[in-house]
Amino acid sequence: MRAALPAGMPKYRKLVGTVAAAVALSGCTLGPDFVRPDAPKAEAYLPDTATNLVAGGIDGGEAQRIVQGLDIPGQWWGVFQSAELNRLIETALQANPDIQAAAAGLKIARENARAQRATLFPTLQGGIGATQNQAPASLSAPTADNSYIYGLFTIGLTLTYNLDLWGANRRQIESLDAAAEAQCFQLEGAYLSLASNVVAAAILEASLRAQIEATERIIAAQRGTLDILNRQSGLGAVTGADVAAQQAALAQVEATLPPLQKALAQQRNLLASLTGRLTDQAMIERFKLADLRLPQELPLSLPSKMVEQRPDVRAAEANLHSASALVGVAIANQFPNIVLNAGINTQSLTTATLFGPGLTGSVVGANALQTILDGGALAARKRAAQAGLEQADAQYRSTVIGAFRNVADTLRALEYDALTLRAAVAAEQATATSLTIARRRLELGDTTYIFVLTAELAYQQASLLRVQAQAARYTDTAALFQALGGGWWNRDRPEPDPKTGAPRCRPPAAPQSQR
Repeated sequence: MRAALPAGMPKYRKLVGTVAAAVALSGCTLGPDFVRPDAPKAEAYLPDTATNLVAGGIDGGEAQRIVQGLDIPGQWWGVFQSAELNRLIETALQANPDIQAAAAGLKIARENARAQRATLFPTLQGGIGATQNQAPASLSAPTADNSYIYGLFTIGLTLTYNLDLWGANRRQIESLDAAAEAQCFQLEGAYLSLASNVVAAAILEASLRAQIEATERIIAAQRGTLDILNRQSGLGAVTGADVAAQQAALAQVEATLPPLQKALAQQRNLLASLTGRLTDQAMIERFKLADLRLPQELPLSLPSKMVEQRPDVRAAEANLHSASALVGVAIANQFPNIVLNAGINTQSLTTATLFGPGLTGSVVGANALQTILDGGALAARKRAAQAGLEQADAQYRSTVIGAFRNVADTLRALEYDALTLRAAVAAEQATATSLTIARRRLELGDTTYIFVLTAELAYQQASLLRVQAQAARYTDTAALFQALGGGWWNRDRPEPDPKTGAPRCRPPAAPQSQR
């Protein structure tokens, strides 16, 4: 059943709606209006950026060229041309629990913003009540049938509307929307960090495999030297001390192999955990440096574009926006709060007569509440909000400075990685030739064991340094893509699924000079 409105109620409802709409449209919004920080004025990250990186002289050490303004692909890890790496990253992006936690955080932030947005609309509440009452016998019976025990049933509807004259609710919505945007960029940052970590872990695994192979070659060479010394010792050409020294040198090199094997096993465990697997599950992926390709062209975004691309900078900007809106909330809370309300209810002693004629009442009114004395609480909250804005501004500037340093460090690393690899390759080739000559001379009895041992140690060190230098070029190439934002704005993605919380962040805007 539905209660009939009293004769005058429709005009009151129309009045409430008209006044609410008029006041809402004319209401002001206190506090600072957010203005995006200006893009950095710098045109470069370094005073002298090398654009051509020298070749190392081996596969995986090709020359690279840094191209200003080259866009970053959404699946940037594809530049290494490894199908296994691509599959592993796609698995990680879907199964990693940290990504799922970040996606849930985005859903929370968005739902909180939606809940706050509801404050812009009237609130309608309904209530039902039933009580059993007993009047004192010393008084007259309160009911028509002279009964002192009676039931009272009530049904009512209440409509309330906060006028939000000073924009407190609107600023709160603005703040929560900005917080949701920050969470969106944090999710994008989590995607970027996870992909970068998988790439770095795969490259390190490949490096460790190469170091193990180099160490095993060195062990084989030293065993060959030991065989030569044993034969020459039998002929009396060398002393037993020379043989013992070679045995000690061989044992020392063999002792370096288990730590490398341990690091490789732990790296495999890391890759399993990054892809959301337990470590008891065998991984079919195996990475070697020879299976990776070094991209010939590397992107370099303008500084003004880089701050639009990096998720951490965009998240800091969104936090700054949120803090700015909270200042408006604190200011608006110092002004009167006006709420319009209207209600209708009916009461009866029985449910059968609850909607009978003459039992319905209504109320229409407005309440204004102004804090007069609060011990300075509202003023303190305003100062705290302003300090929060100053803090967010400083954190944003710090994030931008850190981003600049990150890109600059990576550019320098790439430059010196190329030079290091070229020198390491030359050193490995030279020490390999020296070792071959020394071992031949030892077989002919033309040199001493010490000369061979020195050549072996030099070759061992040069081989490991070459592998590490080669891996560093891959690692820092990936680091450049990460430092520039990772191309998330170019990643193909279906429409956001509210159940999964898929991100939909604002893509980078064109620099002011290009608009």
